[in-house]
Amino acid sequence: MAFRELARKNKAISKEDCIKMLKNEYRGVLSVIGDNGYPYGTPMNHYYNEEDGCLYFHQGIGGHRLDAIKQNAKVSFCVIDKGIDEYGDGVLMFNSVVVFGRAEVVSDLKTIIDITTKLSYKFTSDTEYIQREIECFAQKTLLLKLNIEHISGKRVREE
Repeated sequence: MAFRELARKNKAISKEDCIKMLKNEYRGVLSVIGDNGYPYGTPMNHYYNEEDGCLYFHQGIGGHRLDAIKQNAKVSFCVIDKGIDEYGDGVLMFNSVVVFGRAEVVSDLKTIIDITTKLSYKFTSDTEYIQREIECFAQKTLLLKLNIEHISGKRVREE
């Protein structure tokens, strides 16, 4: 499947910079094809796994997002960085990344424990807390895996 290229190629950032953003940013918006064909986007914490090149999301056991993915696995995920005032004029320069792919539910407990542990370390270095949470909730955790089919990013000045 061919994906559209950026219209303004001079704004593109490299795939390496896209992946760096996915690894470093804490959250983005995961969009699914929801009820009656309407897009449904929600903020999500995420983890980019270098080992398989996929994104992972901790998800509640049910709900609109999960129902939508069961109907149509095609999703997109967008991340925007905080931006910087590069020229000191109060106007931000920021990067964004958009990922397209197909989502699936991960049911392997070993993978759930591995990925949710890594995701947790993005937010805290408290190993005891993480281990307690994993022990209490791993069996009840639903993990989504986004198999990336296309990724692009750009750098723009907010004007």
